[in-house]
Amino acid sequence: MLIVITGGTKGIGRATAIKFAQNKYDIALCSRNADDASTFAAELAALYSVKTLGMGADLSIKSDILAFGNAVLQKWENVDILVNNAGIFLAGPIFEEPDGHLEKMMETNLYSAYHLTRLLIGSLKNTGNGQIFNMCSIASFMAYPNGGSYSITKFALLGFSKVLRAELMGQNVKVTAVMPGATWSASWDGAPFPEERLMRAEEIASILFDTAQLHPTAVVEEIIIRPLLGDL
Repeated sequence: MLIVITGGTKGIGRATAIKFAQNKYDIALCSRNADDASTFAAELAALYSVKTLGMGADLSIKSDILAFGNAVLQKWENVDILVNNAGIFLAGPIFEEPDGHLEKMMETNLYSAYHLTRLLIGSLKNTGNGQIFNMCSIASFMAYPNGGSYSITKFALLGFSKVLRAELMGQNVKVTAVMPGATWSASWDGAPFPEERLMRAEEIASILFDTAQLHPTAVVEEIIIRPLLGDL
């Protein structure tokens, strides 16, 4: 069994890689930092005796996306699970943010999922019970101050998920849009919020794992999970 994870060295991506490796899934992951990706992949292989691939890739660049996907296909015949987790957040109201913010976030948050899914879809179908997780956000269904263009891209990713679900129905590939609220990762270092207000990435990873174990006749289409005390 193989799971492919973009943005796989930090936060939810990292926790997901650990959870699935603990359960003997092979792991293919990428990160903008090639050293981080290769080091983490080697650690997973040593700890859990699974096959791994850790590769540097800037998923705002189509050629990097395709290079990563083709590296996966060269090493494994089939992909069981794809987690489109790569994403960036650049704060700002849409009328005040620097020119190019929307394009940069759209490339990473949406186009990476679009291109990689198209490349791997044949392999996902071959397994007979493929699973795609698109890491959306609560910003996929509600706008909030200072997150204009980010929310636009996450609305688009949820739309992409709905299209995939409709097109892949009956083709043995499940599609789940995951919409978490604030979840702890290194990117929150220095933020004016107590860590205990945020969710744990490990909890999101556990939800993904449990969802992936459902019988082939059932699919969870959307998952919304938020901090107990509400959004930040």
